[in-house]
Amino acid sequence: MTDKLREFREFRERMNRRILDEGTTNTKRFFALDTACYTGGSLPVKTKEFMGLAASIVLRCDDCVSYHLIRLKEEGATNAELFEAFDIALIVGGSIVIPHLRRAVDLLQQLENEKEGA
Repeated sequence: MTDKLREFREFRERMNRRILDEGTTNTKRFFALDTACYTGGSLPVKTKEFMGLAASIVLRCDDCVSYHLIRLKEEGATNAELFEAFDIALIVGGSIVIPHLRRAVDLLQQLENEKEGA
């Protein structure tokens, strides 16, 4: 696992724990709603994660992009599927999302390297 990927995961987990330990009921409800929205239902989990990925790229949230990429790889997403999702984000968001697309592809490479090293 790369240092950058490990740092992202550790920071996210540490801050989520602190937020949930100290946060208000409203914060906890929002986090619970976020979790519930990405569980399987009429749409499978993988589809929902693809939706989250495309929206995150368009909204230019690198942390969200990272999270959804990690989840999609856990759900078995192929590079071909991911690059089609990137196309959707690019066409919706326009050229301003290109830097976020670059970082997404860099993270994808890190995830592949991690898998090969495992």
